[in-house]
Amino acid sequence: MGEADRVLTLLTPERGKLRVVAKGIRKPRSRKAGHLELFCRTNLLVATGRDLGIVTQAQLLDAHRPLREDLLRGAYAAYAVELMDKFTPEQQESRELYHLLADMLHHLSQPTPVPLASRYYELRLLTLAGFQPELRRCVLGGEAIMAEDQFFSAIQGGVVCAKCGKNRAGLTPVSMEALKYLRYFQAQPFSKVAALKLSANVLGEMEFVLQRYITHLLERQLKSVEFLKLIRREVLA
Repeated sequence: MGEADRVLTLLTPERGKLRVVAKGIRKPRSRKAGHLELFCRTNLLVATGRDLGIVTQAQLLDAHRPLREDLLRGAYAAYAVELMDKFTPEQQESRELYHLLADMLHHLSQPTPVPLASRYYELRLLTLAGFQPELRRCVLGGEAIMAEDQFFSAIQGGVVCAKCGKNRAGLTPVSMEALKYLRYFQAQPFSKVAALKLSANVLGEMEFVLQRYITHLLERQLKSVEFLKLIRREVLA
């Protein structure tokens, strides 16, 4: 905004998502710049403006420095932030969403397996946003899901049993093992999820199922998804 100012999108516990102006933040000698970088958690004093609030004071609480020093973790953080942005309405109290994102950025800043943290974050965010996927009963027939390979319907928002899903178009196959862990992630705290050792195949299947569902809900794929895939390919190469 102009030559020296910047418009910031904030997530706050009391007032939800806000857009504010940080005046002079792009000047080399700005005292606020270091407190208002991407992924930072900061205490702010915001004055009421005509259209947007104006940041008058900023005190850094948690810099999450590893997210700016490690490209892969930074890419996961960018995905987490964009996903939160898409599912969060403006100016509505969202303490649980705020703490979910704060915890996610903290986990990504630690030696935590990032795929586990991301799958847990996605499922928890979907639940808090009112889109919790149904993983225990068939969304078409209503019967309890048996211990066997199933299907997932992004349109219906949950699992479809093998009988109802047979020869039905538009469904995503989901193995019994992947479904078991999706249920576990949905029901358990992250402290237990972080201790798991999952194969790359199972993690990839869980990611594919959740991405199909999220893309359907948002009616588009997030920009950060392709960037994250690119970074992962470069890291593994």
